[in-house]
Amino acid sequence: MLNSINLQKILVTGLLLLLLTSCDETFTPKPRGYFRIDLPAKSYKSFDSLFPYSFDYPKYAVLTPDYQSPDKIYWLNIEFPAFKGTLHISYNPIHQDLVKYLEDSRSLVLKHIPKASAISDSMISIPDHKVYGMIYRIQGVGVASPTQFFLTDSSNHFLRGALYFNLRPNNDSLSPVISFINQDINHFIETFTWK
Repeated sequence: MLNSINLQKILVTGLLLLLLTSCDETFTPKPRGYFRIDLPAKSYKSFDSLFPYSFDYPKYAVLTPDYQSPDKIYWLNIEFPAFKGTLHISYNPIHQDLVKYLEDSRSLVLKHIPKASAISDSMISIPDHKVYGMIYRIQGVGVASPTQFFLTDSSNHFLRGALYFNLRPNNDSLSPVISFINQDINHFIETFTWK
């Protein structure tokens, strides 16, 4: 009988020690997460109007005039409401000032150098449509405009595009959206024609 009482005391003491030592009061916070982004299926429609250019744009985007430049009738915005993003399109006819427009485009890209970790550029050449230009992919967490480009026929037309988001730039979390819209920008360029 004495052995069974001692055995019970040892078991109860062992269980209490096990319970006390197994409880860990240190708290490890979970990493900060981001909302899931549902990307729509790719589908395009054509923009062909009285403008001196035409192109295809996504069906989930909305075309609006550039209200901040009402005197520039061929400027417009391609808005992506689901992503709070806007592709700003500006157009100017060339009157022996192509070099000025090229330099303006380059300087607007270079303004992002303080926040950029890398800037890559690619030539655009579509001789069948007389479309030539450059596209810039600007990488970096706090970069305001991750994609910019210009298109020209080198003699009559010059068009510039810049993608901006209407929120605080955090391009790590926006990476899937930037990649998704970059595909739309590539399609815009591939289907772009001068009139």
